[in-house]
Amino acid sequence: MDLSAEDKLRLNVLLAQCLHAVRIDESRMELYALSEKGEAKISLHANCKDEKYLKIVRQWLSTQVLGSPGGYPVFMRGWTRMGQARDNSLEKLLLLGEPEAVVAVVHASGLTNEIARRAWWCAPNAENARCLLESTQVAQGSMGQELAKFLVEFLPFEESSKALMKSVQLVLQPNLIEQKTKLDIWKRGKRRNTFYVGFIKQCPESLPIDTPAHPLFEKISQYSLSNIYIEKLRCIFSAQGQATLDAITTVLKKPNDQDVAVEIFNTIGEYFNADKQQKFRWREINELDEHAKNILNNASEDINSIYQNWPNAKTHLYAVIYLSMVSETLLDPVFGVSDAIGSVMRKRISHLTDPILKQLNILKES
Repeated sequence: MDLSAEDKLRLNVLLAQCLHAVRIDESRMELYALSEKGEAKISLHANCKDEKYLKIVRQWLSTQVLGSPGGYPVFMRGWTRMGQARDNSLEKLLLLGEPEAVVAVVHASGLTNEIARRAWWCAPNAENARCLLESTQVAQGSMGQELAKFLVEFLPFEESSKALMKSVQLVLQPNLIEQKTKLDIWKRGKRRNTFYVGFIKQCPESLPIDTPAHPLFEKISQYSLSNIYIEKLRCIFSAQGQATLDAITTVLKKPNDQDVAVEIFNTIGEYFNADKQQKFRWREINELDEHAKNILNNASEDINSIYQNWPNAKTHLYAVIYLSMVSETLLDPVFGVSDAIGSVMRKRISHLTDPILKQLNILKES
């Protein structure tokens, strides 16, 4: 079976131009092409069942663009063996009219702003927008604001907590949305605290809430001593640091589902981790507690130098070390055997959240 004569002629004429991207509307049996001159449309005239004919169209495109009728999967095997995502490879993938090829492009490390523009034309959806905004070059380019605007408008329709948290985190990158829009998104957190997680991950030192600094902030700011733990405590005791603790506490007290619980646990560990070289993952909270105590009992030079200036620092140092080792691994024994959400889930993980909340409170109290 081959293309109808009319379609073959029009497609040959189309490919004779310098095309940027191709997409196919399967429901309407229409093929769209993007070039420097703008958009072009071809109505497909199937000479067999639509599904089979679309496969023939894609095979023909693959033969013309890649030299192989096997299309995207065959080409990807060769591309993977090359070990890198070259720009010309990405451009070719966008000419196949294949949705999965577009997905490969938006996930590629070799993205440019121009390739992002073409991929977005092919498949403008929330998942692709998130993938594209993870590229610094795209986020800082002319496509950044357009993608962020789309994700902000889509937030009310986002059902997945995981996707919502990621969207909020990505649109909060510098220079993508206006301050008023940021405040509007923050206000939505009063009804669904999942929104707060994106803020905590992306901009923990500039949350849009007013919170006074910790009473010890002035004292610790006067120390000439400088090490990883003092710097972390200065950050935590500042007004913005206390605001971050409030936001973390709000989410941890009432995570909506398992995705939110996992994300806030990981976020806590990332935020409090003063020593980026050390990463501990514990399945039991008691083991985490014992390890934190061992670190203090076998104090390093950095910790001993703090004691010399601040003899009562042990409680606060313990809290920082304890919280820095929090991660989703603690949740594995619970979530591995349960798909509970809401109040039932919160009850089953209370043996974890209660001691974590206790340490957060220590860093907020005088």
